[in-house]
Amino acid sequence: MTTLFTLFTAIAVFLILGYRRCSLRTSALCMAGVTVVSIVAGASSVLTGLLIVGFMTTALLSVDDLRRKYLSKRIFAWFKNVLPEISQTEREAIDAGTVWWDGDLFSGNPQWNKLLSMPKPEFTAEEQAFIDGPVKELCAMVDNWDINHNTAIIPTDVEKFIKDNGFLGMIIPKEYGGHEFSGMAQTEIISLLGATGGCVGNYITVPNSLGPGELLIKYGTQEQKNYYLPRLARGEEVPCFALTGPLAGSDATSLPDSGVICEGEFDGKKVLGISLTFNKRYITLAPVATLIGLAFRLVDPDHLLGEIDDYGITCALIPRETSGVKIGRRHKPIGDAFLNGPIEGKNVFVPLDYIIGGPDMAGKGWTMLVNCLSVGRCITLPSISTSLSKHMLLGTSAYSALRQQFGMPIAMFEGVQKPLARIIGLTYIMNAARLHTAQSLSYGEKPSVPSAIVKYHLTEMGRQVAIDAMDIHGGKAIMTGPKNYVADAYCSIPIAITVEGANIMTRNLMIFGQGATRSHPYVLKEMDLAVCEINDSTVSQFDDVFFGHIGFSISNAARSFVLGITGGRFTQTPGNQRLAKHYRDLNRLTAAFALIADVSMLTLQSKLKFREMLSARLGDLLSYLYLASMVLKHYESEGCPSEEYPVVDWAMNHLTHQYQTAMQEILQNYPNRLLAMKMRFIIFPLGTHFDAPKDHLDTRLVDLFTSATETRARLLQGTFDQNLPTNPVGHVNAVFHKSLELAPLNKRIRDSIKAGDIDRALGAEQITLARQAGIITDSEAMALFEFDNELMKVINVDHFDQAELVRKKNADSDVISTEAA
Repeated sequence: MTTLFTLFTAIAVFLILGYRRCSLRTSALCMAGVTVVSIVAGASSVLTGLLIVGFMTTALLSVDDLRRKYLSKRIFAWFKNVLPEISQTEREAIDAGTVWWDGDLFSGNPQWNKLLSMPKPEFTAEEQAFIDGPVKELCAMVDNWDINHNTAIIPTDVEKFIKDNGFLGMIIPKEYGGHEFSGMAQTEIISLLGATGGCVGNYITVPNSLGPGELLIKYGTQEQKNYYLPRLARGEEVPCFALTGPLAGSDATSLPDSGVICEGEFDGKKVLGISLTFNKRYITLAPVATLIGLAFRLVDPDHLLGEIDDYGITCALIPRETSGVKIGRRHKPIGDAFLNGPIEGKNVFVPLDYIIGGPDMAGKGWTMLVNCLSVGRCITLPSISTSLSKHMLLGTSAYSALRQQFGMPIAMFEGVQKPLARIIGLTYIMNAARLHTAQSLSYGEKPSVPSAIVKYHLTEMGRQVAIDAMDIHGGKAIMTGPKNYVADAYCSIPIAITVEGANIMTRNLMIFGQGATRSHPYVLKEMDLAVCEINDSTVSQFDDVFFGHIGFSISNAARSFVLGITGGRFTQTPGNQRLAKHYRDLNRLTAAFALIADVSMLTLQSKLKFREMLSARLGDLLSYLYLASMVLKHYESEGCPSEEYPVVDWAMNHLTHQYQTAMQEILQNYPNRLLAMKMRFIIFPLGTHFDAPKDHLDTRLVDLFTSATETRARLLQGTFDQNLPTNPVGHVNAVFHKSLELAPLNKRIRDSIKAGDIDRALGAEQITLARQAGIITDSEAMALFEFDNELMKVINVDHFDQAELVRKKNADSDVISTEAA
């Protein structure tokens, strides 16, 4: 009994020391105390012997000079040999951006007050005026159906409005004639512009994302800025950026496009310049671009610029009219008919000062690109995806409340409620992540890892929302036409999945691969030390970092187990106490993530880079923690409205369940099976209890969004919902609100049918019977007739004359051919 008591005491002390991340000296003193208790109490000799060994080991390790001289120096030498070599491009990607909330998640102990102290996102008066004025005016001007299915170009009046109102210069500083809008304003504007479709939307987003404008602002020479930025802001120049080609897609660093430094003639003068040969494809805005941002590999075989043979990836600005440039043909993307095409050039000669930033920036193109991508990727595609989801939610919630089958709205069928609730919950997650990741830019952050998270997960969630919307609408969604607000978005979402880093690559290689080094509190420091010579100073630094890392890992193991046993209790739960359980859950799961991330890096080392399935799931753990954090932050920023809580609860249940699934898949497939069993015991000591959202919660969400609630209005804020002939989703929403106004009349008619006062009928016939029976007045009947007419416009799908659908006639006969032109 004494031995058992001593054993439990020792275990408790070890867990407390680890949980509180105590120093080696404190740990040695505590272990000395446990050892004395064991001896005095007469515990078994085996246990006492183990405690003595533990105490002596900890005591010796707590002596800095001994530890560094006899242990750390040897570990340092071993570490330098086993650390996988990092390429220059990998180093540049790792160094890009800043560490923000992702650093707290990797710490295993997030400091919630850091996140919650950020105020509610707001716009300046100028930004709000632009959103309420030109942005909504532009949305009302655009006929997306006509562009996508008839003209495939932007109408002249729309293009002029875009340029006249400075849409192409949203990121350009005011001193150069731009708007210099915040990241928050940009994401809101892009979200609203989702109503205009991909052709107009991409015409605006590309100049304000990764491309010549942003590269010039950050890296351009003063002369380049003075000349190009005002022209870009006014729309005199339409930019594109040419990076990918037939042989360099996701592996953009293997560019075959080359630039050779040589002497040549330019504008009648002999100058030192670059002879460019390139073949690019998938370049958005290429068919109409007047200024090409070009990425290529710069070489100097004759050493005309310096002693370097291969400078590497370089970025330059090439005017469209430059001799040798071939541009203008178009690709035909699926879905929205946005402007995209190839660019080619052979022996195109340009001066050296065409390099962005001038000759001093030769070979620094990849650094420039990944730094810009760390900002731009958290705005454009997340905003587009959230906009799509909001539009699907706006239309689907309204349609499911209006469309009846078997005598009741389809929203009352549980088979519809499940996907509709998923649309609601995912849209809430997307909106929260979009807003607060963009908000971090206002605080000087360049969140490279969070930008990869929101790019991947928000586009994937957008895809799921589009699928669910298609399923709920059924026949209405598969028949294309001006009334269809689902089909084009459904077809277009794979584009967002693919661009700016294909999602397969982003999930498998980037999120955890970059986060594990960039966001971890110790790994990057260890990597930096590994390239240093071994001396007293570097050994001392390595000792501090390495043993700090060991203590960090032990602490996360202890925290994971203790929080697993206690359900996360005794951890900080700031903010609204309704959210206390969710804060506790994330505290627990964050410690578990930090533990398994450390164990994986330690045991697999360089092999982890090639274990893509494992790396992807580790990235999923980080992503679900990040997205859940953004959900809590958003709810707190909104003032924690009670009515909205079911949506938050659904989102948190969904994300923690997804986290649990990813963790289980990691443990099921972990290469070291014994280690997997031990980690399972530490992480899930009482089993897996993070369930997916319950059915009753799905029903609650559907009720919230098939009524005119504040929660519905708040989430759909920033969606263009004007009732216009060119905005079918605005029309279905207007009919939905009208149905709520007329609900008392319809209830009166239903009650009369139940009472046997009138027979059951459909549509206009039912209204006529009710009027004839005196159940409703003539004016009430007229209102119902008008509503029924608008309702049938929603339900009916478009149809066309044969001649409208024919694209080409067979020249050899009178038979009409549907062969595509």
